[in-house]
Amino acid sequence: MHRADQGDGTYRNPVLAADWSDPDVIAVGDDFYLTASSFGRAPGLPLLHSRDLVNWTLVGHALERLEPADAFAAPRHDGGVWAPALRRADGRFWIFWGDPDHGIQQVSAERITGPWTAPHLVKAGKGLIDPCPLWDDETGEAYLVHGWARSRSGVKNRLTGHRMSRDGRTLLDEGVTIVDGDRIPGWFTLEGPKLYRHDGWFWILAPAGGVETGWQGAFRSRDFTGPYEERIVLAQGRTGVNGPHQGGWVRTRAGEDWFLHFQSRGPYGRVVHLQPMTWDGDGWPVIGDRGEPVARHRKPAVPAGPPPPVAAPATDDAFPGGRFGPQWQWAANPRPGWTAEHPGDGLRMACVRTPDAHDLRLLPHVLTQRLPAEAFTAEVGLALEGTEPGARAGLAVLGDAFSWIGLERGGDGAVRLVHRFAEPVARAERDAAPARTAPEGRARLRVEVSAGARCRFQADTGDGWRASGPAFAATPWRWVGALLGLFAAAPPGRGSGGTAAFTGFRVT
Repeated sequence: MHRADQGDGTYRNPVLAADWSDPDVIAVGDDFYLTASSFGRAPGLPLLHSRDLVNWTLVGHALERLEPADAFAAPRHDGGVWAPALRRADGRFWIFWGDPDHGIQQVSAERITGPWTAPHLVKAGKGLIDPCPLWDDETGEAYLVHGWARSRSGVKNRLTGHRMSRDGRTLLDEGVTIVDGDRIPGWFTLEGPKLYRHDGWFWILAPAGGVETGWQGAFRSRDFTGPYEERIVLAQGRTGVNGPHQGGWVRTRAGEDWFLHFQSRGPYGRVVHLQPMTWDGDGWPVIGDRGEPVARHRKPAVPAGPPPPVAAPATDDAFPGGRFGPQWQWAANPRPGWTAEHPGDGLRMACVRTPDAHDLRLLPHVLTQRLPAEAFTAEVGLALEGTEPGARAGLAVLGDAFSWIGLERGGDGAVRLVHRFAEPVARAERDAAPARTAPEGRARLRVEVSAGARCRFQADTGDGWRASGPAFAATPWRWVGALLGLFAAAPPGRGSGGTAAFTGFRVT
């Protein structure tokens, strides 16, 4: 597994080696909090905590269900929560995000662990993305800046600014274009703005050039509406960090400045890097090593006392009492009855009846989590408890293509181990290996992921581990890295489709 904290006072990037897309970060005393895009998965708006910007734990989510709920009854990997901004103002935590199909929404809470308010639509419209608020302590005013998605609005490469009520609920004007990327030679796909006040200037940190090949820019103006001058403050340069892109600036209590941003890594999604940040003689930020990403660096200074323990967001789950941990998200808004709490450990999932069991990409009742590292092994136990012919359950790697290994009950009542896959253009799965009998209706399932997200599936049905099928190359979804998934399904019909029990999910 990737370890960011090197144990000698240094760290190596990425500090989060998984798909924590479009991160934003704030400091509250000696604590740091981060949120990230969650697109159409639920719960959304993950909340991470750190004491040193290197070691992070997942502490919950701010959005239980996506709204409007009907729009997220099925998987939507290109919609939902895009590029949230996390802020602390007027005694509350605030998160604003853009839903490209519905508009700019926000939630707030007195404590990071909630309870969080219901989503409030601040500005309705299509293509409104990447919003960021600012409560200006110098003037008492509040502002909002956002970008545009051409796929929904026909507009991109510009940033729009508004004055906003301090309660974060109302925009006070129609908005004006404060930065037009079309007027800056060589700039395109300007997006992801983060708005700050520093040293008498309004600052906007915003990337451009596309997630795979772009750069991080900085804009400053004495007035919120501009005019803004710009510089490129972080680019790939001579490093292997393609398109250093979109993130947040944070100042520690020790007075140090740091910048967290993402790097797109294909099937692994958008991993998070930490860069040192200073200021040059003209008052412009200098990020990384003279504008290029660092691979390794000393850790941020922390308050006196023992250093924070080495940590990473959780992956393993014993499913105590039938409940799953915060590392899991449904592929869409959940419905009652998909799981059942019970005494003891293990996750009991209903084999939900569906006409789409042939294509896991269409199922909302898939429990997912991010690929946690470049190379790892994930393993889980499974017992297929239902007697319904066609009932199935398994362990999957999901993206534009998918592959899964698990158990299926045949028309003869026997349970068989099956391994199936589908290519990106395929509308139904095919066998990746011949089925074999699982005499006790249970198996231990495993996927080994190596560099390049090449996945090799194995199973143990009581006679030891045996490899199954050829290697499968994981693929991303649109905007989303590949995901690990657990699922249970059954063909259409009346009554219960039965249940499947998962036990002991482990990642090594």
